Amino acid sequence: MKFTDLFVKRPVLSIVVSLVILIAGLQSIRSLSVRQYPRSDIAVVQVSTVYVGANADLVRGFITTPLERVIASADGIDYMESSSAQGVSTITVHLKLNYDTNAALTQIQSKVAQVRNDLPPEAEAPIIDLQTADTQFAAMYLGFSSADLDQNQITDYLTRVVQPKLSAISGVQRADILGKRTFAMRVWLKPEKMAALGITPSSLRDALANNNYLSALGKTKGSMVSRTREL
Repeated sequence: MKFTDLFVKRPVLSIVVSLVILIAGLQSIRSLSVRQYPRSDIAVVQVSTVYVGANADLVRGFITTPLERVIASADGIDYMESSSAQGVSTITVHLKLNYDTNAALTQIQSKVAQVRNDLPPEAEAPIIDLQTADTQFAAMYLGFSSADLDQNQITDYLTRVVQPKLSAISGVQRADILGKRTFAMRVWLKPEKMAALGITPSSLRDALANNNYLSALGKTKGSMVSRTREL
């Protein structure tokens, strides 16, 4: 007796087996991940350090070179690129294909922490940012405009209200504000008057920095709400 004779003599069994195969196929289709290309993780770690007032040569000698030396000893690095400009150092670390990004990021952070005290004290702390292949471009761009608010007021509203709500949505990795205009004080100096009064640009900068602080104006209290006012 051939194997197929069993299904010919028992049609109910053949129908049941066919239904089982059909149901298993439908379940597999629902859970099957369809991709045009195989999944590959290509990540880039960027280390940015700000050194205000230093030229490109000083940034390269005191910031970029020490960081490159220790970062190069981390595992999973394919190759590195670096640039030293006026007041900023940027090191781009390209990881190997499908290398564990969390492990590489942890090692790079520990390497940078080893030489943090060797960097100039005027330099800001290095900022380490991980960028994967699927986060090079945003999945969505939202535009905001207003007929009543200035650009810096729009940026302030987006920073305080919109950005936290977008970042809290499940599945959103990061919400950045592109082209933002923050509140700032711009001071134009008059060299003749400064020379006559014996004022240097550094002393003026120190005076502005010493008077830049937040102060509480008081507290307002209603029947249901108590709020602290700040300046």
